[in-house]
Amino acid sequence: MIPENEKPAPRVLLEIPVEFRRSYARQNAGAILQNISLTGAFLKVADQCGLVVNDKLNVKFSVSGRERKIVAKVVWKNASGCGVQFVPQNNRDIQIVDDLIYFVKTKKESSKVVLDSIFDKVS
Repeated sequence: MIPENEKPAPRVLLEIPVEFRRSYARQNAGAILQNISLTGAFLKVADQCGLVVNDKLNVKFSVSGRERKIVAKVVWKNASGCGVQFVPQNNRDIQIVDDLIYFVKTKKESSKVVLDSIFDKVS
């Protein structure tokens, strides 16, 4: 049994384009953020860009037209992409991730309500 403090946080599925840059690199690369939790995320990366475990990344994404940035560390990788752990520098970084999760959940709930309304009218 995994101790409670070592269990991964619940994941929220999403598909958001992001840019990332290794902390020592000059160029950004693109990825798709496929799931996220308060502690980390999965980045679908077409070209692994030479990523290795323990690489520190600066991840940039947009929520409601506002650009957000957070630091993450690659904790594992496979042919599809990599799992990253967020390395929050302060409470603001944690709030950025929490805001994104809230935004995605709210958007999904809104879509569900609209679809339920349509199905109620059709049936």
